[in-house]
Amino acid sequence: MKTLLDFFVAIRSLYGLCPEGAVLESKEETLRTIKTMIMRRRFFAALAGLSVLAVVALPSVCRAATLEERSEAFIRSLAREAIESLTKKETLRDIRIGNFRKLFNRHFAVRSIGRFVLGRNWRKATKEERKEYLSLFEDFMVVSYVDRFQRYAGLGLKVTKAREERKTLATVFTEIGRPNNSKPVQVLWRVGARGETMKILDVVVEGASMSQTLRSDFSSIIRQKEGKVSGLLEELRIKTVALKAEKAN
Repeated sequence: MKTLLDFFVAIRSLYGLCPEGAVLESKEETLRTIKTMIMRRRFFAALAGLSVLAVVALPSVCRAATLEERSEAFIRSLAREAIESLTKKETLRDIRIGNFRKLFNRHFAVRSIGRFVLGRNWRKATKEERKEYLSLFEDFMVVSYVDRFQRYAGLGLKVTKAREERKTLATVFTEIGRPNNSKPVQVLWRVGARGETMKILDVVVEGASMSQTLRSDFSSIIRQKEGKVSGLLEELRIKTVALKAEKAN
């Protein structure tokens, strides 16, 4: 067989594509048949390609959560954890303090808050003073706020909205109920985001910023101690011991 067309005609006869005794169609007719088959294959190939493009072009049903949505979910999760770990009446206070310490370190940007609160005095402090300060700051914050957070969790926290301040910072607006149907406490949470990690940078209760208030108080103490960070460290030791003793009695 000299050509592909002769080969195709022979194959048609071999596989009974032409009935026995029938006259084989001419080479011209066979050529038309081949062209028709090729066109059909191209058509279905093109159709398959379009279907793939259509699937790719479909808008995604699942979208990434916005910063506001993530921040709201983060604060709701914090509230649930606080209720679970801080509000059980049978829990001893030392255990509750330990639970709050874990919650505080897990959900708050402790080091960043501590540095902000110390302000320009951070640069004045020695390496050893910074290390001790951060340790005392954590201890002071835990002992100072464990009972406040216990009250917040027990009264119920309601997220009302969130607002993106910039790409990595959002404010979550919440209300905390009061007994006897009094006006709820307005609490704002400044939430910072770095990738999938979220941390609380500040808490604002009825317009009073936790970090700004502490910054002012600590700055005042350092001025009274002749501008020495060591004076603040001594004061933090005394205050923390006093708070522990006061709550224990």
